[in-house]
Amino acid sequence: MCGIVGYIGNSDVVDILLGGLKRLEYRGYDSAGIAINNGKELELIKKKGKLKELQEIVASTPLSGKMGIGHTRWATHGSPSDENSHPHVDCTGEFVVVHNGIIENFQQLREELCEKGHVFTSETDTEVIAHLLEEYYQGDLREAINQVIAHLEGSYALGIISSKETDKIYAVRQDSPLVIGIGEGENYIASDIPAFLEYTDQFYILDDGEMAEIKKDKITIYDQKGVMADKEVFEVNWDAEMAEKGGYPHFMLKEIYEQPAALRRVMADRVSPGKIELEEINLSTEEIKDFNKIYILACGTAYYSGMIGKYVIEELTRTTVEIDVASEFRYRDPIVDDKTLVIVVSQSGETADTLAGLRLAQQKGARVLALTNVVGSTIPREADEVFYLHAGPEIAVASTKAFTNMVAAFYLLALYIAKIKDTVSREELAVYIDELLKLPKLAAETLESSEEMIKGRARDYHLQRDAFFIGRNTDYTLSLEGALKLKEISYIHAEAYPAGELKHGPLALIIEGVPVIAIATRMSLYEKTLSNIKEVKARGADVTAITFRGEKEVEKSVDHVLYIPKINELFSGVLAIIPLQLLAYYTAVEKGYDVDQPRNLAKSVTVE
Repeated sequence: MCGIVGYIGNSDVVDILLGGLKRLEYRGYDSAGIAINNGKELELIKKKGKLKELQEIVASTPLSGKMGIGHTRWATHGSPSDENSHPHVDCTGEFVVVHNGIIENFQQLREELCEKGHVFTSETDTEVIAHLLEEYYQGDLREAINQVIAHLEGSYALGIISSKETDKIYAVRQDSPLVIGIGEGENYIASDIPAFLEYTDQFYILDDGEMAEIKKDKITIYDQKGVMADKEVFEVNWDAEMAEKGGYPHFMLKEIYEQPAALRRVMADRVSPGKIELEEINLSTEEIKDFNKIYILACGTAYYSGMIGKYVIEELTRTTVEIDVASEFRYRDPIVDDKTLVIVVSQSGETADTLAGLRLAQQKGARVLALTNVVGSTIPREADEVFYLHAGPEIAVASTKAFTNMVAAFYLLALYIAKIKDTVSREELAVYIDELLKLPKLAAETLESSEEMIKGRARDYHLQRDAFFIGRNTDYTLSLEGALKLKEISYIHAEAYPAGELKHGPLALIIEGVPVIAIATRMSLYEKTLSNIKEVKARGADVTAITFRGEKEVEKSVDHVLYIPKINELFSGVLAIIPLQLLAYYTAVEKGYDVDQPRNLAKSVTVE
């Protein structure tokens, strides 16, 4: 959530800051602003609304300099407004701050500062930081920052500039991501790597408690004790073009169509005909056999991937699997010990609740395996083991290719554990692997065969107020993810139910013409799902079914059928979710909404 950028060097800073903010729009925001040092003083421009509104103001304002910081804000403290937009300044205008995160004790700090005569101009928690800098500055900005952060409770990534020290930017990180881009005669700060990937592929990734002092030709990083840290440079192996739209109208559609390639990447070097090896997971055969329970922690879309993981791991390995929403897990006393493998799932690797759940699990003695997409993010650095998703940069807020790679990762983990625990025969394992290797090709086929029919369904659905999704077993989990996608970007009220639960209440909501999307790929439950489909159809629902090619019986009971290629039903999730992603996308397009940046949502949820 929110985006921080900063630059110091020899080039004009304005376009660099605005370009960096543009590349961070996917994180979600409701206002934007920049502050620059023009060589004489600090100048601020900030504006409620989208970045283009800020750009219009900047275009009509003479503004130039060689150093500055910028921010896109997602409101937490105080409503979206020009005054609440970042950057924030102190009373003198000499200290400027941009901030991601939440300062939990800001009200107490604000009251103390007001008693000392400080005057606040916003409702934000961030502004207290600027006033604290004014309060503590005695000629050494780094020392003042150290005193300030000693008083802060909560999470923060900070970018700080001052007219007192015009040759440096300071960056501080605590429980909120921040990276330092390394250039030649110029350097950068950002919330996320894509902001400045156009200029450099070399980055320092700050750890909690670290502070960076950044000059145009020097970067010095201090640990939480104030000792200079010897940081390893992180080299990014994907280029800026991968983070651009590439001719697609929206990032979301581009990422939907990138799924076949993403699936190839997640399986590359891990699975081949008759063989599966996950060499990056340093768990011995004995350790894997000794785990008597697996716990999966995640939020949102990642949670639904974990639900599929639960079904598949239990079915293939005969191991008990529990799954919990990370924000619930951390606030109870879960039964986890050194015989538990905890799998945490996060696309960004920075999800605050998932990170807290990881730490709690480790405190209880569990071994933690992270499934994540962003190399070098906090969760993989703190986990005991890491399985990278290799989906490539995902910019749209609504996750698509990261979800399918999460699901594929669970397939791989389930087969790997099953091989070690000898719960499937060698012959069965070979058959499963052959099916798994078909997924990239079949995903491409599904995209090709689904789009036109889904466009028609979207035209029919976009004026609807409600929609319902049903399924059984893993199909129920896909229903949950399909409903989430539709509500995320089209704002249609969508609910998902286990198909067998219809008679226990939800059937009362089925009226003439209401859309029902029924997923029927678990063939062992196919007849039962057909019965549930007939129940909603009998009450006037407009029913679209998703099932395998060749299953013609369903045509007698529904209005529309979308067929996906035949594959082992255990692995159908990766194919069946694609039409649901397309349905959400084209419905939102029909409604004229901002597909990549839906209201009130952000890509990386780094606060509770």
